[in-house]
Amino acid sequence: MAIGPPAMGSDGYDDQLLQRIAAGDRSALGSLYQRHAGVVLAHLRLVTDDRGLSEEILQDTMLAVWHGAASYRGLSSVRSWIIAIARRKARDRFRRRRARFVDQEALVEHPAREPGPEEVALERATAEEVASAVKKLSVPHREVLNLVFGAGLTLAETAEALAIPVGTVKSRLASAKAVLARALAEEGHVR
Repeated sequence: MAIGPPAMGSDGYDDQLLQRIAAGDRSALGSLYQRHAGVVLAHLRLVTDDRGLSEEILQDTMLAVWHGAASYRGLSSVRSWIIAIARRKARDRFRRRRARFVDQEALVEHPAREPGPEEVALERATAEEVASAVKKLSVPHREVLNLVFGAGLTLAETAEALAIPVGTVKSRLASAKAVLARALAEEGHVR
């Protein structure tokens, strides 16, 4: 009986892949790429609207994974480690292009309000309406939503990937939800 790779969320398998990459196994890099490239690319698309640039940064990221696999210490999930590398590569790329990259620490946090009528609007909106409203959110809000709900990272892993405190992740998540619900309510996307 042949046993395939563990389920997508299995950190043990990712750890094994990184060990093999550190030993020079190119096929392990291909496997790691297949497991995480989609999520990393989706995150990079939040930072830049240029798909080509996002793909270039993804390639830079995977090259950095190839060269730095031995430096992975297991303090976070492999996925959050890769996303953190991608964010650094994106920041470096933007600096070279003299483009402005959002400084996560400089953003003013808005405390989330208690759920109200906006929450009802969010629950009643269609997927297309929500997707359209998400595109209008600030990059920090989209990043947190994407990492928690899209990439399936925990709040701690999201904090690690974004290099911010867990409390800031919680605040941004709550704030993003409130802003999203208000936007949907204002646009009349309630049924």
